[in-house]
Amino acid sequence: MDNIDQMKNVVSGVLVVDKPIGLTSHDVVQIIRRGTGIRRAGHTGTLDPRASGVLVVLIGPAVRLSEYVSASDKRYQATIRLGSSTDTYDSEGTITGSHPVEGITEEQFNEVLQKFVGEIEQVPPPYSAVKVHGKKAYDFAREGEEIDLQPRKIHVYSLDILEWAPPEAVIDVYCSSGTYVRSLANDLGNQLGCGAHLIGLRRTKSGKFTLRDAVPLRRLQEAFVAGTWYKNLIPAAEALADWPMVELDGDQVELIRHGHRVPADPGMTGWARGVSEQGDLVALLQVDEETHEWQPRKVFFQS
Repeated sequence: MDNIDQMKNVVSGVLVVDKPIGLTSHDVVQIIRRGTGIRRAGHTGTLDPRASGVLVVLIGPAVRLSEYVSASDKRYQATIRLGSSTDTYDSEGTITGSHPVEGITEEQFNEVLQKFVGEIEQVPPPYSAVKVHGKKAYDFAREGEEIDLQPRKIHVYSLDILEWAPPEAVIDVYCSSGTYVRSLANDLGNQLGCGAHLIGLRRTKSGKFTLRDAVPLRRLQEAFVAGTWYKNLIPAAEALADWPMVELDGDQVELIRHGHRVPADPGMTGWARGVSEQGDLVALLQVDEETHEWQPRKVFFQS
């Protein structure tokens, strides 16, 4: 029993889950905590209960990577219904206006759609978890209070039509973290003049992880029962695979573990992940421009 508990203390990595519709992101984390017996777990980037797809869950010491992994770009497959707007910007809400869509062609739709590509300002939906004066926006909305939500700068890298079957359209959305696809659907409907709302959302990519990396939640639950769930665990170092990697030898690992610096190769700048010769994530490192050394910013390695 002691050995099992000891093993749980050193397990560190990533579980990429294909979240089903109907569960909150927190529900999934709770299922993983119970299934693994590891309390230290957290998701990166909330996925609404009505949305499915890639949910990245960090386990053990890897949870300290959360702020870096959460900031990653996202990709979605969104189904939008034209012709009506709702107060929640999705199918959960009350219809606030309806307009005919017969005159809108795929070409017109795409022309307006492309106006949302690039760095844009987006106002979050009134029914969202954005905090205003320490209170979540949806709490104000449920109480019938109108609040002035401030626009935020987001980046939309690309928008492509996957399916055109009016009054519905399926689009691929590749965007920065913090983008509300519901707001995009609503704003698109306003620009088209017919209104629109989101009726389906599936996250296909979060950072470097795609649906190919994801294990369906039901299969993961079966693996918990069978005791084979760890086969789905991705090493913590992979969570930041798009970061530069610095391989550290045994002596350098010891220095970094104790907060000491190590020399950086010429031309290296910014941040990198320091990885041991065995492939374990040792630390997040940042170059000190003056001394040109790697300064450990977050140390993960456990002996």
